[in-house]
Amino acid sequence: MNDASQRPTGPQDTSFSEFSIIPDAPETKETNRLPLGYAIRQTFAEGYDWRKFRSDAMAGLVVSIVALPLAMALAIANGVPPQYGIATAIVAGFVIALAGGSRMQVSGPTAAFVVVLAPIAAKYGLGGLVIATFLAGFLLVGFGVFKLGKFIEYIPYPVTTGFTSGIAVVIAVLQLKDALGLRVPSMPNEFPERVEALYDALPTFRWQDLSIAALTLAILLLWPKITKKIPSPLIALTAAAVAAVVLKKFFPDFSVATIGTRFSYVVDGVTFAGIPRMPPLPDWPWHLPGPDGGAIHLNFHLIRELLPSAFAIAALGAIESLLSAVVADGMAETRHDPDAELIAQGLGNLVGPFFGGFAATGAIARTATNIRSGARSPIAAMLHAVFILLAVLIFAPLVAYLPMAALAALLLLVAWNMSEARHFIHILKIAPRGDIFVLLACFSLTVFFDMVVGVTAGLLMSSLLFMHRMAVTARVRAIEDTRPLVRETLPPNTVLYEINGPLFFGAAQKAVSALEAISASARVVILKLDASPLLDATGLVNLESILDSLHRRHIFVILSGLRGQPARTLMKAGIRRETGRLAFCKSLSAAVAVAKSHTDAKDHG
Repeated sequence: MNDASQRPTGPQDTSFSEFSIIPDAPETKETNRLPLGYAIRQTFAEGYDWRKFRSDAMAGLVVSIVALPLAMALAIANGVPPQYGIATAIVAGFVIALAGGSRMQVSGPTAAFVVVLAPIAAKYGLGGLVIATFLAGFLLVGFGVFKLGKFIEYIPYPVTTGFTSGIAVVIAVLQLKDALGLRVPSMPNEFPERVEALYDALPTFRWQDLSIAALTLAILLLWPKITKKIPSPLIALTAAAVAAVVLKKFFPDFSVATIGTRFSYVVDGVTFAGIPRMPPLPDWPWHLPGPDGGAIHLNFHLIRELLPSAFAIAALGAIESLLSAVVADGMAETRHDPDAELIAQGLGNLVGPFFGGFAATGAIARTATNIRSGARSPIAAMLHAVFILLAVLIFAPLVAYLPMAALAALLLLVAWNMSEARHFIHILKIAPRGDIFVLLACFSLTVFFDMVVGVTAGLLMSSLLFMHRMAVTARVRAIEDTRPLVRETLPPNTVLYEINGPLFFGAAQKAVSALEAISASARVVILKLDASPLLDATGLVNLESILDSLHRRHIFVILSGLRGQPARTLMKAGIRRETGRLAFCKSLSAAVAVAKSHTDAKDHG
């Protein structure tokens, strides 16, 4: 029998050993060393040879073919020239792969960021966009340094599905302008006004752009059914560009907007169409153009205005990159370091802005392509950045012929895949009403307001639902007989209560209110706590109140099966055993024996 009340104690005794507790599960030991380059170090530690390099090189080549047009399309969707999307894929993609915690992840610009970045670019220009990215990089490094990576997995599925589906709708609507060849004087930032502007521009619809978009979309959908060895974006965009050129030659009235007609760059005072045939060049982010076309002025006021957007970029980047890393682990049977990945994502978003790059994160589709193409290590993602650079240096003049409608069709397919429509509908069919409400609220708020509002509200509502569910499960029940829990029956005038579930602020009052109805004849109360893993400040206050009430009635209280965290909380609160008032026992059998000893002593006293 482990009878804590039989050991002498006094005010000076504050040792933890006086608690007879059930220990919590052992915690994983953490190191203070920053886990930079976790994936690349693991790769070389296991051995890296020419055969693995060949596999990585082939995978990197395939991914670069997919990533190059996406980088340009996403830059355009964000409201900046396409070369800045390429710079993001090259610089941030290389840095993140080198320093990251996921072996197979490929990072770069992603569609999820459009809903956040497009309003920043519209209001603050390219300079404001890269400065916001730079600030987000600091936040991401902080997330990793303070080991917050493991908390991302706690974001509920209805929240992630709700905001990703909402982002998909926003992206799809943004592509209608180029896919239909509409002439919209200025695209509003708010979703309802944006839809209204597109509707008003319908009379400017051009069948030429729609035909190119339809051709591109058809090839994107049908080509994978023929072969997956050659990426469908390469075939679809090449076919679209060739079709536009050929039709223009034979039918002079046939014309579509292209990268060459929409974008240009200046070298030595000479203007060229398309994108520059040069690598990303370093420059100070605050030297890049602001909303008026001149260099943006870096000051505290600008930083303060951009901080909320930077936090949104960092939060979305953390969520998407770690979700992508989890998908990669499942496909490649690897294991990533979430904190190393967050630090690497932060470094990529710190370095990228000095080359004109904007927000980058792990890209699920490109990562999956990387794995399916035979990638063996982070070197594949690093080589994908190198191949994109080589493609720009060699083929940049040809990029000018890419139709804008073709890139819009590519992003329409990305938006459809991102929407996870089947999962969305499945949740609506089978999920509890509370989760359905969170899903729809997060989706609607993301579409009609922005992602920050949607995710914040979704997390808040999910937390409230969780607290409600935990409060329902946490309860106190009286046990009339200890059998079959223990062999002995309860002594006379002894009552046993089991506290089941965490005693936290959402459940404590409800759970302990049952103890207020203890019979006036009771002389001993045993509180069975081995099913209560958590005790927060509110639970502590309620428990202290119950103990004070029972002690005023001269009732002896025994706490049985106290677990690690609740025991430490009671110790910090100064709650100690007191002879004749309070005891601690490891097991219910010991508690029953202590109760019997107490009642026998009282009867013979």
